Amino acid sequence: MAPGRTRTDASIDGVLPVDKPAGPTSHGIVARVRRALGTRRIGHTGTLDPFASGLMLLCIGRATRIVEYLTGMDKRYTAVVRLGTRTDTHDATGTVLSETDASDVTLAQVESALEPLRGEIDQVPPVFSAKKVAGERAYALAREGAPPELPPARVRIDELRVTRFEPPELELEIACSSGTYIRAIARDIGEALGVGAHLTQLRRTSVGPHTIDRALTLDAIESDPKAAIAALIPPLAALGDMPRVDITDDEIAHVTHGRPIANEHGHTGLVALALDGSLVSIGEAVGPEIHPRKVFV
Repeated sequence: MAPGRTRTDASIDGVLPVDKPAGPTSHGIVARVRRALGTRRIGHTGTLDPFASGLMLLCIGRATRIVEYLTGMDKRYTAVVRLGTRTDTHDATGTVLSETDASDVTLAQVESALEPLRGEIDQVPPVFSAKKVAGERAYALAREGAPPELPPARVRIDELRVTRFEPPELELEIACSSGTYIRAIARDIGEALGVGAHLTQLRRTSVGPHTIDRALTLDAIESDPKAAIAALIPPLAALGDMPRVDITDDEIAHVTHGRPIANEHGHTGLVALALDGSLVSIGEAVGPEIHPRKVFV
């Protein structure tokens, strides 16, 4: 093993919040953290485009088994949109399709364009996206000159707020459901204004309850892997607002053998089953019982 690296013990499990810089791919971030920590068992909870920066949650060790529960958490972003220029990818990495003078666009017009994009909406994904069409990625078809027509997807935008407007630049604060394309928001704003637009900067600032201020930079992780391990968020805490049920020593035998336990508090849906502050299982509350769906011990 190269000098300065450490090897994670098999018992090390948790979620590492990473502040991704603009430039590398999400896959590249995972590869660098794997090398720094000396482990291959790392999974991420949602990609960021290479030009974007901000919070990535990396699940390490047995915590890789909670990836699916973190991926669907709500997200928050800051975004910079340039009005007047359309690109094929709806961001600054794409080919310019048209340019229009947007210097006369007013803040009132921008606010009017934002209003229909708030709440639950049907959003058409960008053609340069990872959506699959007949088994192929949409971006692959687009690069071959055959961009597909993608059906709209239902997403939720809880906050869409102007924080700076200096034409042709528009800065936004966005809180939204998982699966929302910020590039598509930029595209739709530009189309509503009749001048076109694309995304020039994007930074993810939170995923569920996890915020960027707790994230470690790549340099910090690579220079001090032991400190990165110490910063891991325990799996139970990483689940955020998922309802928690503290089970007894008697109940753990039922859970570890896949048998249901009583739903004494009337929960519905997914619940985290814990013993002595550690995650034992993800269960599903159905009527009077909680059924273990994924066991961690």
